[in-house]
Amino acid sequence: MEKQVAIVVGGGQTLGEFLSKGLAEAGYDVLIADINGENAEKVKDEISSKYQGNFQSFQANAANEEEVINLRKFAEQNYKHVDLLVYNAGVARSSKIDSFDLRDWDISVSVNLTGYFLCAREISKIMIKQGFGNIIQINTKSGKVGSKHNSAYSASKFGGVGLTQSLALDLAEHNIRVNSLMLGNLLKSPMFQSLLPQYAKKLGVSEDQVEKIYRDKVPLKRGCEYQDVLNILLFYASEKASYCTGQSINITGGQVMF
Repeated sequence: MEKQVAIVVGGGQTLGEFLSKGLAEAGYDVLIADINGENAEKVKDEISSKYQGNFQSFQANAANEEEVINLRKFAEQNYKHVDLLVYNAGVARSSKIDSFDLRDWDISVSVNLTGYFLCAREISKIMIKQGFGNIIQINTKSGKVGSKHNSAYSASKFGGVGLTQSLALDLAEHNIRVNSLMLGNLLKSPMFQSLLPQYAKKLGVSEDQVEKIYRDKVPLKRGCEYQDVLNILLFYASEKASYCTGQSINITGGQVMF
């Protein structure tokens, strides 16, 4: 039986690295794309040392049209088909609106939204030709509810939900499903940890109190873990979710319920 193929954009570190390795363990051939080519190559080598398969890496800025087109061409050259696109690239810039820098706004929208559009546009060309496929965007609960001092991040992620629904309508006739995973706070992730000083200032507490405050907001009283994301990703990429498209699936421990 021919193996399924997954492209993970933003797959070279942290959550993306975990998802790339998890997909390989689940039996996928994986193409790891990342703006940091060395990170992508390192993940590819680690996967190749553990599993048999066609594992590739590719350096690309997801917000650069030419580089995303080259990613699509690379995928076409190295694989007979592409079953799954995971869009995991993302950035967060935190500041109150009256001091929010336009450059931070632009990079947030560029990576979180335009990059998703470009990757979906290009890889869907492969999927339309083959007559099947699956696109999954890694989103966040901030794509459903506003986030204080995170206007650009939240706005770009709200946009991702609209894009997912629109892509689902565009691609349904081609047997291509599109869904977004709405993550809760990845408290141990480098992105969240990098924002601790700003969150502490926002909340008026010390940095070592921030995690507990965010954890206490969750009915299940814990942060979102990488494994939680992988579990849901594998389900929605599978035929078990074959009747689900255009959805925004919460992985929030009950913090967001709609």
